[in-house]
Amino acid sequence: MSEFPDKLKIKTRPNYLYSIMSVALVLFLLGFFALLIAHGQRLVKSFKEKVVIVIELKDEISDEDVGALRESLSGKPYTKAGSVEYIDKESAEEDMKETFGEDFLKLDMPNPFYDILTFNVNAGYANRDSLINIKGGLKDSPAVNDVFYQENLVDQIADNIKKLSWITLGIGLFFIFVAITLIHNTVRLALYANRFLIKNMQLVGATWEFISRPYIYRAMQHGLLSALIAAVLLVLVLFWAEVSLPALGELQDWNLIAVLFLALLVLGILINALSTHSVVKKYLKMREDDLY
Repeated sequence: MSEFPDKLKIKTRPNYLYSIMSVALVLFLLGFFALLIAHGQRLVKSFKEKVVIVIELKDEISDEDVGALRESLSGKPYTKAGSVEYIDKESAEEDMKETFGEDFLKLDMPNPFYDILTFNVNAGYANRDSLINIKGGLKDSPAVNDVFYQENLVDQIADNIKKLSWITLGIGLFFIFVAITLIHNTVRLALYANRFLIKNMQLVGATWEFISRPYIYRAMQHGLLSALIAAVLLVLVLFWAEVSLPALGELQDWNLIAVLFLALLVLGILINALSTHSVVKKYLKMREDDLY
């Protein structure tokens, strides 16, 4: 009986290379879509943090009051770090002259501008309700004349993000379904050549666990190899994209990418193992005549 396992080793050699490469391609496409989602979320965050709030300051406030307000803003949770900027009305007038020419305000009129503070909001606060609360809180300050921000831009960002989220969810579920289906069918085709061997092992008295164990171990190895191939391809794509589009480098989050690669490894091993177990179990349940 000690030689029994050796005699039952899989002698038929299905095209496992095709199976490995097919699963790797499916995992690559799934990982590529996940990368698009991850980078898309960071891009959305970047767009949200471009929302600028402008605070008009009253003429009679002192430099100390401006400094205190600026320091207070820098410590607020809704303020993007390092984004608070002070622009005095003289600088604003000079900017307008550079934009519209020296004839701007050529009449002896008083400077119509206010000293202002501007800052960008953190992405989590770039929504209508939060901005209304921020605006209300700032206007309560005795040093503030008025507060402005681009309400239409905020609404457009919110609407587009909502639509994009639903579309992304639908496409993501579709990709997962297709990936699982393709990997399962690939495993089934790879084991098709061994269906008689699987059945013969059962007929000579081998248990289901004994029969399925070597196939599941092999499937896990192939799943790991497929995931590694997919990860290497994704790294090459990332480096190519970063060289071709340097701006994408700001969106890279290698910690998130590492988690994604780990998820691909787990997914490749898990789907391969479960699919193999399912296929072997199916062949064991079939009558011998149905195998032809």
